[in-house]
Amino acid sequence: MKSRDKPRPSVEDRTIELARWVDDRFGVARFGKTTLNKIFPDHWSFLLGEIAMYSFVILIITGIFLTLFFVPSTHEVVYNGSYVPLRGQRVSEAYQSTVDLSLNVRAGLVMRQMHHWAADIFAAAVVVHLCRIFFTGAFRRPRELNYMIGLTMLILVIVNGFIGYSLPDDQISGAGLRIAFSIFLSIPIIGTWGAFLLWGGNFPGNGDIIPRFYSLHILIIPAVIAGLLAAHLGIMWHQKHTDFPGKEKTNRTVVGSSFWPTYVAKTTGYFFIIFAGLALLGGLFQINPIWLYGSYEPFKVSYAVQPDWYMGWLDGALRIMPAWETQFASRYLISAPFYPAVILPGLTFGILYAWPFIEARFRPEDKTQEHHLLDRPRDRPVRTGLGVGVLTFYVMLFFASSTDVLANTLKVSLNGVLWTFRIGTPTIPIVVGLATYQICKELSRAPSAGLRKRSNVVVRSPDGGYTTVPADIHPGDDVREPPPEELPEEAVRRGGGRGPEGGEEEVGVGADRSEATGVTPPRRFGGLLRPRHRPAGSS
Repeated sequence: MKSRDKPRPSVEDRTIELARWVDDRFGVARFGKTTLNKIFPDHWSFLLGEIAMYSFVILIITGIFLTLFFVPSTHEVVYNGSYVPLRGQRVSEAYQSTVDLSLNVRAGLVMRQMHHWAADIFAAAVVVHLCRIFFTGAFRRPRELNYMIGLTMLILVIVNGFIGYSLPDDQISGAGLRIAFSIFLSIPIIGTWGAFLLWGGNFPGNGDIIPRFYSLHILIIPAVIAGLLAAHLGIMWHQKHTDFPGKEKTNRTVVGSSFWPTYVAKTTGYFFIIFAGLALLGGLFQINPIWLYGSYEPFKVSYAVQPDWYMGWLDGALRIMPAWETQFASRYLISAPFYPAVILPGLTFGILYAWPFIEARFRPEDKTQEHHLLDRPRDRPVRTGLGVGVLTFYVMLFFASSTDVLANTLKVSLNGVLWTFRIGTPTIPIVVGLATYQICKELSRAPSAGLRKRSNVVVRSPDGGYTTVPADIHPGDDVREPPPEELPEEAVRRGGGRGPEGGEEEVGVGADRSEATGVTPPRRFGGLLRPRHRPAGSS
C-alpha cells in the first residue's frame, strides 16, 4: 500500500501518542494515577482549612483589581471628586484614590469590600483551623513542622491584614499606624532605630511608610504566604490527612472520598460557595467606609476607633495594661506598650510553636509513635482545659478593645469598665479552664455520653413489604461501655452488699469493683456500677 493510502491518525490517536511521549520522559502517568486516587476524609471540620485557602485566592483576585486604581502615595492634593463633603479638602493621594475607587469605579466598592471581608474571613478560618489542630492533637508526630508552618502563616496573615488596613491613609488607619509606631518605640535598644528607619523619621514620618507598606502588602508577604501554603499542602499530601477514629479507621488507613472525581467536585463547589458568600458580603454589608472618616490628621483622634477583629486582642491588651514603665542601665526606658504588645504576643506564639514538644515531653510515646488518628478533646482534659482557658483570655482582651463603646452604651464609668476587664481578664479564664478540665474528666469516664441516637432505616422489600434495620453507627460513635459481667452465684446468694461494719458499701462511678469492696457486688446494684473505662491513651 502506498503511503498516501494509509488512514490519517485521528485527533484521539495523536493525543494518546503525545501523552505517551510525555510519560516516557517524565513518568507522569504513575503520578497522575496516584494523585487521582488520593483519599480525603469526609469530616466537615477538615473544610476549615479550605475556607482559608479559598479566601486567600479571592484576596489575590480582588487585590489585583484594586492595584489598578490605588495610588500608594502620601503626597497631598485637593479633593475635587464626586463626594461633595470632601471637596476642597487637602487629602493624600492614597486616600483620594481609595475614595474614587469606592465611589467612581464600576464595581470598585464591591471589589474593595470583598477584599476586606475576605481578609477578615481568611484570618478567622486560620484561627479556627488552628483550634481544630490544637484540640484534636493533629500537631503530634509527624506533623510538628506542618503545624509550625501554619502558625507562621497566621502571623503573616495578621501582619498583612494590618498593613492592608493602613494603606487608605484615612483617620482610622492613621490611628492604627500611630499605635504601631509607639509599639516600635517601646522595644528596648533597637525600637527607636527601627521605628525611624521604617517611618523615615518621627511620626508620621516623611511619607515613605505607605509605599513601603504597599510593597510588603501586595508582593513580599503574599509571596511568602503562597510559598508556605504550598509547603503546607505538600507536606499534608505526603504525610496523608489525619482522621477521627471510627469504623475501619486505623493509624495506617485513611477512609473517605477519592480525589477524582468526588473530592474535586466537592471542593470546586465549595470554592464557589465561598466566592458567592464573599460577594454577598461585599455587595450588601458595608465595611470601612473611609469617606466618612476623612483623610488622616495626626492631631485628631476619633471616638470608638475599633481595629479589625484579629487585632482586637492586641488593642484590648494595650487598653487594660497599667502604665508601668521600667528603667534600666540608667539610660534605657521600657514604656508600657512593650509588655502587652511585644511580650504578650511573643509568649503566645512562642508557647504555640513549642507546644508539640512540650506535650511530647510529658507523653514519651509521642516522641516515638506516629499519630494519624485524632483525639477527642474530652480525652485530653489537660490540653483542652488549657486551650479553652487561653482562648477565653484572648476573648476577654478582644472585648476589652471596646471599653469606650461599652461605657457609653451602658452609661457607666469608663474607669469602672476598665477595672472590670483588668480583674476579669486574668481570673475568668482560670475558672473557665478549670471547669472545662473537670467536664472533660467526667465525659472521659462515660464514653457514650453525648453520642447521637442511632436511627432506623425503613427498607422496602421486592414484594412490597417494609422492614426497619438499624442505621450504620456514625463515625466516632461506636464506643460503648463494657457490658456488665456475670456475677458469681456466691455473691448472688450473699446479697445485700453489707460492709464489715454492717453499713452498705458505697461504690463510686468509675471505681473498680474489686478495689472498692473486695467482693463482687450483688446483682441488684449491678446496674449502678460503671467499671473504669477510658479510651486508650487518655490523660
